[in-house]
Amino acid sequence: MLDVCLLGTGGMMPLPYRWLTSLMVRYNGSSLLIDCGEGTQIAIKEKGWSFKPIDVICFTHYHGDHISGLPGLLLTMGNADRTEPLTLVGPKGLERVVNALRVIAPELPFSIKYIEIKDQEQTLEMNGYRLKAFRVNHNVTCYGYTMEIDRAGKFDVERANANAIPKQFWGILQKGETVEDGEHVYTPDMVLGPARKGLKLTYCTDTRPVDAIRKNAMHSDLFICEGMYGEKDKQKKAKEYKHMTFYEAAKLAKDAEVAEMWLTHYSPSLSKPEEYMDEVREIFPNAIAAKDRRSVELVFSD
Repeated sequence: MLDVCLLGTGGMMPLPYRWLTSLMVRYNGSSLLIDCGEGTQIAIKEKGWSFKPIDVICFTHYHGDHISGLPGLLLTMGNADRTEPLTLVGPKGLERVVNALRVIAPELPFSIKYIEIKDQEQTLEMNGYRLKAFRVNHNVTCYGYTMEIDRAGKFDVERANANAIPKQFWGILQKGETVEDGEHVYTPDMVLGPARKGLKLTYCTDTRPVDAIRKNAMHSDLFICEGMYGEKDKQKKAKEYKHMTFYEAAKLAKDAEVAEMWLTHYSPSLSKPEEYMDEVREIFPNAIAAKDRRSVELVFSD
């Protein structure tokens, strides 16, 4: 099971009723945060979730509305006597940017590991999931992210018996681990059926529509995508500042054949996103104008 909460849905500046865009995901006892703009701490507290399990923070890019909340969050985590290392992931320049912000948070009781993304695409394996960063098209270097959790095939008792595998090794093999017993080597494929459908979450913001988004979001269970503008007359502005309209996001969702799309990162001038959703759903029916703290539990299909 994957717990997903879109903590805030605002772009550029926080509003009294809308925090800046930030996503928090919980899986298997750990938490991942994508973007950390001003107000992220308040959004986490409003949701009722804890800062303590956050062990990875990813950044799409280094505009203030996506990273300015980091120093305060680091201080809060430090004041809670955290000692476990924290991993930060982001575009090239990550360590330089974070060290500049840490002028106001210089002493922390935990270490920080930096992973700087330098290629068009980069895949990381951590905490039981696969995290992939992919380059998008904003006016600074910017990345989207996919999070995938694989699911092994079902345990096949008949195959295990046919391969004469001792029962004491069944549980180990079912976990995907190889067992060596003297001259014998037992591998998971000897007892497991075909891999089953896993879970896939895709998040992207601050970009024009690009094929990399469609490709990486393909068949996602949930696609969280920037919808900066709902007004039709803002198309020119979206192109100029390299953002997306609701309708462009819906077209990506349709082309990527995702199960559901949540819009986020609204312009401060866009007070009622829902007013534009009838036309958006004509393009992609399962589209939602997300509000702060919208949450879902993604579960395996069977």
